[in-house]
Formats: sequence, structure tokens, C-alpha cells
Amino acid sequence: MPKPLTVQLLQNEASSFAKAQSKHAEPSLFGVTDGKAVGTYLEHKFQTHLQSRYTYGRGNSAKGIDFPELGVDIKVTSIRQPQSSCPFKSARQKIYGLGYSLLVFVYDKRDDEKTRTGRLDMRHTVFVEKEQTADFQTTSGLRRLVENKANRDDILAFFQERMLPVDEIEAESLADEVLRNPPELGYLTVSNALQWRLQYGRVIEQAGKVGGILRLV
Repeated sequence: MPKPLTVQLLQNEASSFAKAQSKHAEPSLFGVTDGKAVGTYLEHKFQTHLQSRYTYGRGNSAKGIDFPELGVDIKVTSIRQPQSSCPFKSARQKIYGLGYSLLVFVYDKRDDEKTRTGRLDMRHTVFVEKEQTADFQTTSGLRRLVENKANRDDILAFFQERMLPVDEIEAESLADEVLRNPPELGYLTVSNALQWRLQYGRVIEQAGKVGGILRLV
């Protein structure tokens, strides 16, 4: 009988899955250069593996994340440019985090001409707690301002300098919240776009060195 999936079990399974995947030669990946296709392959394989062992609610595009009950989303990215996109909900996410944790698989894809297979060498598998999913420069800057006795005008000026995508009313409300409740330090680089663009270079560097960022592999 499959048992309920927990965050701890998910982390354990991600670790062992990544190690096994690094040794697997896959004919369907030979010659594939589309990162989205590689990501879909890996996510589907991991989900199939989990479904054979655990019970859990799978996410869909309406729910927005892969494990809504656990508050975790999977991201698969190449080591050559470790980044991905995610839905934009509000500018607040850049300051207080995405609202869910991230399980990030970082691969280096190699093709073998002799066997005509592709292999995903899983270079990093990192779990980022939701509290650490905000933007590093934004959160570190705001924390410095609050430590230096900033007022509302200082915070609003900072939002303007960083071109935070907010209207005037939302900016004022966020500025008041920052003064009341300074954000935790985030470790993602979150770029403004119609969707957030998440970059994972700092997360990979800091995994296992700071609280809230776990190196699974």
C-alpha cells in the first residue's frame, strides 16, 4: 500500500533519483537540445517513480505547482544556464518569496554517438525552502535600509530604483509592510518579466552553507 508523501520523503527520493538518473543512458534524449523537452522528460519520470510508491495530490497548471499539498514545485534546468520561469502573481513575491518551496534539478546533458543515447549528469539537486525564494538583491537592500532606520520614502525610492512592478497604492502598502516586517534574505535572482525569471547560480553556490537551502546531491 503506497504511503503518503511528505517533504522529507520527497527530498530523499529526489536525492536517490538524481544519482540513478546520472547513470542512465536514454535513447529518446539523443540529440535533444530543447531544455523544455528535457525538463518534461525528467519531471514525468520522477513523478512516475513517486506515484509507484506514494499517495499525493499532483498539481496542474490551474494549481500552479507540482505538489500543491506539500507546497513544492519542481524546476529542471541546465548547468550551462541555470534558470527557469515561473508565474507572476504579485511584486510581493520578489520581497517575501514565491509562497512555495523549490526542488531544483540541475543537469549537464551529454550525448553518446556510439550508443546514440543521451545522459543527464545530475550536477546539483537543491531544495530551497519557501522562506528563501525571494530576490537576493531586493531583500538584502531592504534589510540594510531597515537597519539604517529607513522611513517609508526611503523604501519607496528603493522600489523605484529597482523598478519593482507595482502601482503607487501597492508600493505604499508594501513599504509599510517592509518597515513592520523586514523580509528574510532570499537567494534567488528574480528578474522582472511577464513571468518571473528565476536564476539559480547563488542557490547552487550557497546550498548546504546557509539555512533553508539544502544540497540533496
